[in-house]
Amino acid sequence: MSIEDIQNEIIDEFSMFEDWEERYQYMIDLGKDLPLIDDQYKTDSNIIKGCQSKVWVHAEMKDNKIVFTADSDAIITKGIIAILIRTFSNQQPKDIIEAETDFIDDIGLKEHLSPTRANGLVSMIRQLKMYAIAYQTQLN
Repeated sequence: MSIEDIQNEIIDEFSMFEDWEERYQYMIDLGKDLPLIDDQYKTDSNIIKGCQSKVWVHAEMKDNKIVFTADSDAIITKGIIAILIRTFSNQQPKDIIEAETDFIDDIGLKEHLSPTRANGLVSMIRQLKMYAIAYQTQLN
């Protein structure tokens, strides 16, 4: 599935809910299904800077696609990173770099986060794209 297809799928899923309480619960549920980072990668170097909560992300290249794993010590943040990993994991670096993230606005996520969580969201996206840039450089 392309990144855009996954983003559209997420938009459709979030549109099924009546209010933000239901959407938050759905994000928490998504966080429970997050491909968890191996404990050996829960290090300071894998913590995303700029997040209120601790969020660890690890990336590996497999068959020219990046596979992300992550974890967080906060349930909402875990749901947010789960959405991003679902979107960007198992994609080619070039596609991640070029991907738009308007779907975040389309599901209303940014406007329903506290300012510090919204900053954390931006930091998460930036970090995933930085991994993609690093791996793309290796491919060139």
